[in-house]
Amino acid sequence: MALASACAALSAGTATALTGPSGGAPARAADTVTLNQAVASLAAERPGYATTPQADHINAAKAAQITAKLNVASQLTAQRAAHQATQRAAAAKQALAAQAAQAAAKQARHQATQASRHQVRQSAQRQTTSPAPTGSPEQIAQAMLSQFGWPSNQMSCLQPLWQRESGWEVTAYNAGSGAYGIPQSLPGSKMAGAGADWQTNAATQIKWGLGYIKEIYGSPCAAWAHEESDGWY
Repeated sequence: MALASACAALSAGTATALTGPSGGAPARAADTVTLNQAVASLAAERPGYATTPQADHINAAKAAQITAKLNVASQLTAQRAAHQATQRAAAAKQALAAQAAQAAAKQARHQATQASRHQVRQSAQRQTTSPAPTGSPEQIAQAMLSQFGWPSNQMSCLQPLWQRESGWEVTAYNAGSGAYGIPQSLPGSKMAGAGADWQTNAATQIKWGLGYIKEIYGSPCAAWAHEESDGWY
């Protein structure tokens, strides 16, 4: 009864291909291989049977049923593959959209930060204080601390800050960035808000620089801490 066994295997295998092992999702490609093996077995067994019109009719009917079921299984497999491809494409599209949104948000935050810093620096330029004292740049800065509400010990932070930035040189110029003067204003022309002689007058530069520190960091020691951690202020 090899023919009957092959047909039974094909019938059971086709049902699995259509509904899955437990009536769930369509079968995998391995199920189709099983069906193909059953068909091959049927083709190999058939020559050993007596051929009669009735037997040929039965075998032809079963073969037609198996062929129909195999076609359905193939269609279901193709549909599932197409569905999975669509899902993958949708997931990839969502991932790209999320990345674009994150990049846009980051750019917006950067622009907002830059705009805020620009406004603060403009405010520092407009700040007016009492006439600056004379002396060396360090002496002028020491005398100006109280005008900005700081105690004299803030000089212990201001001195290394501007020593690193410019060496306390009035004409210090950074060719790489374009920063100028004792506080390394970028560009140097920003210091014009503190005085027209910003290019040569240490007091004018220090007044502007202390105003900038006041607005951005609150104190020279806070600015120096930022300089030490990030390499700039």
